[in-house]
Amino acid sequence: MSKKKGIHFEVSERKVLLRILDLVMVYLGVYCLSLNFDFVYIEVSKDNSVALILLGVYVSIFATIFELYDLQKASRLDTTFQNVVITASIVVLFYLLTPVLSPFLPLERMQIVYLYLTIIVSILLWRFLYINLIETPRFYKRVLLVGEISNIDGLINALDTKDPNYKIIGFINSEVSSDESVKFKGRREFDSKDFLNVIEKEKISEILVASFNTEAIISEVYHDLMLLLERGFKIRDYTQVYEELLQKVPVQFVGKDFYKHFPFSRSNENKLYIFFQRAFDVVFSSIGLLIGLLISPIILIGNLLGNKGPLFYTQERVGRNGKPFEIIKLRTMIVNAEKDGMKWAIKNDARITAFGMFLRRSRLDEIPQFYNVLKGDMSIIGPRPERPFFVNELARIIPFYETRHIIKPGLTGWAQVSTRYGSTVDDSLTKLQYDLYYIKHRSIFLDLSIAIKTLSTILYYRGQ
Repeated sequence: MSKKKGIHFEVSERKVLLRILDLVMVYLGVYCLSLNFDFVYIEVSKDNSVALILLGVYVSIFATIFELYDLQKASRLDTTFQNVVITASIVVLFYLLTPVLSPFLPLERMQIVYLYLTIIVSILLWRFLYINLIETPRFYKRVLLVGEISNIDGLINALDTKDPNYKIIGFINSEVSSDESVKFKGRREFDSKDFLNVIEKEKISEILVASFNTEAIISEVYHDLMLLLERGFKIRDYTQVYEELLQKVPVQFVGKDFYKHFPFSRSNENKLYIFFQRAFDVVFSSIGLLIGLLISPIILIGNLLGNKGPLFYTQERVGRNGKPFEIIKLRTMIVNAEKDGMKWAIKNDARITAFGMFLRRSRLDEIPQFYNVLKGDMSIIGPRPERPFFVNELARIIPFYETRHIIKPGLTGWAQVSTRYGSTVDDSLTKLQYDLYYIKHRSIFLDLSIAIKTLSTILYYRGQ
């Protein structure tokens, strides 16, 4: 069997490639601009190193906020064009507002327009090449799934929508099927006897093993897997790939060996990380409360006109180690919204007032919770605190649900920036998967990523 496999880029490789080439193209564009248009606002030279670095920092930060490195969005030209224009607009605006580090405003104001257009054109040229080259089938990762036929549908669907370059070509049944009528039409089923031939013929670059009962793997499939492993072929476990691609822990596939899936982050016990996190909480929540105080007249008027009744309300939530505390929020629902009993908020919930919807979408209703952060009941980043009633209900249905309480709940979190508002048990399961991923991988870099994605959520008005 030939060892030659197709060329492909991993998710992390494509994100790094996008970031690096965005910066390279911007700098190249600025350099070409200075050669052909007598552009002097920012010259590519050693003397301008601070100004050039600042430009690169702004491009990187705002490109992240406006989702230029979301691989699904980066694969579509229309979305990419929109995000590039917004990013360039904010980059130039911030660049003009920091004249101490960036160059002073040029006498010829058209040079600013030249810079703006250059950033847009240079990034779009590279992104056009990316979409028409890297995002084509020649760079797809071609994957063969090995698992029980009864689980194939759910396994493939879980991975199918996340990474456009990750293509599951087909599958091989890893167990002896007792029901010959069971068929899956979504992907090709290959005969286990043709395992090695399929690898070569279909140019498979990775095998994904998704067998939840390894003892049930038939001997011929096991033998071929061992042979491929000895030849250095890439064989990976399904749960590992699921967590890597979807960035959430697949609790629905975790059984009695759960301890293998939850080697929680060292940051949970790292004294230095905990100190800096608490310092960040105190500083950021103080700033948040100050901002809330400054905009309070607008909120008071809005509440008076479109949300008649008390401005604040308190509610019991479950905190770290299951300890309850009182959360403070701006009221967004009608008075006595739960007179008929407790229930989740849903899309277009009739109980949410007009002004309350604005507060939710803009996340302004969360401002009073900065007080909970200052008190130490919450952190800025962590799993969202849930009400005791719902915690008790969900803990009975969803395995490992109360594991999310091993750290402080947060004002924002990985689940909040990665998925929609949870209003069903299935939504709560998805949120738990993201929460456990955060607990397992939490670090300064992940916290920074959540903070930036939270800004995207606010700017794109995605609250509910």
